[in-house]
Amino acid sequence: MQYRDLGATGVKVSELCLGTMQLGWTADEAASMEVLTAAFEAGVNFIDTADIYSRWAEGNPGGVAETILGKWLHRGIARRDELVIATKVRGEMGGGPNDQGLSRKHIVASVEGSLRRMGLEFIDLYQLHWPDDATPIEETLRALDDLVHRGLVRSIGCSNFPAWRLMQALWASDRLGLVSFATLQPHYSLMNRAEYERELEAVCRTYRLGVLPYSPLAGGFLTGKYRRGAVAPSPSRGESSQRLQGYMQQEKSWRLLDELDRMSAARGKTVSQVALAWLLSQPTVTSPIVGPRTVEQLHDNLGAVGVRLDSAELAVLDPLTAWP
Repeated sequence: MQYRDLGATGVKVSELCLGTMQLGWTADEAASMEVLTAAFEAGVNFIDTADIYSRWAEGNPGGVAETILGKWLHRGIARRDELVIATKVRGEMGGGPNDQGLSRKHIVASVEGSLRRMGLEFIDLYQLHWPDDATPIEETLRALDDLVHRGLVRSIGCSNFPAWRLMQALWASDRLGLVSFATLQPHYSLMNRAEYERELEAVCRTYRLGVLPYSPLAGGFLTGKYRRGAVAPSPSRGESSQRLQGYMQQEKSWRLLDELDRMSAARGKTVSQVALAWLLSQPTVTSPIVGPRTVEQLHDNLGAVGVRLDSAELAVLDPLTAWP
């Protein structure tokens, strides 16, 4: 395993981050424990979760992924100081009017819930899952600043923030002397470049933010398991399934997959490993978040560790995925 700086925090994290959205959803508790153990044994020290995982699944009240992670931590397979644990706040965690959002009230209640479910005394990286139009960013940052000073949170970050909101938050932190975002979690892959590269990339480079791309394999499309003429995936989680179906309807998607097939064969790698290596070759990317359901999928992901694409390979892929 190789390790990288988590923004300007001074913390070193594995160059692949283990995402946990699948825990208690597409992976039962036993399979989840196997994946967590195998990842740690392979050198992964960075784990990302969220309080709402996976509330959208039938019978899942939210907090399930954090609970399973907490049970795994309790087994003592890894020491607490060997891990960097990240979670997120924003989503709906109950039926009450204050059970969601980025108000001080919801943030304080949510961090206490996350700490309880995971059995932790502190969270290494606490992230805003997406913006909240109803709450001034200053209130949110003051609440986060208090959590840092109380020792409940070490660093803060955000996810799904457009560039203007990210800059607004960074300026507010600077103006008010509050803790500042150390990381950004963007939707970024070979299939979705513009969202990050158009404006966010320059902000992250300038302010030394750690970049943690989610959905690095484009909902499974960049694993190579989907082929021309294949039946479109049935919806499991509406948004991601619709995006995947959109990829399958575009000829440029298949041209990219053809090139990834050739490149992976030449390198003795899989399509997904080359797709992850493309992200790992981007200068602002810190640690792509992978979400394996099984140990076999994890091992495939781990095959990308240490792999970097050369300038010729990047030049081939660039026009196939460049945004206007």
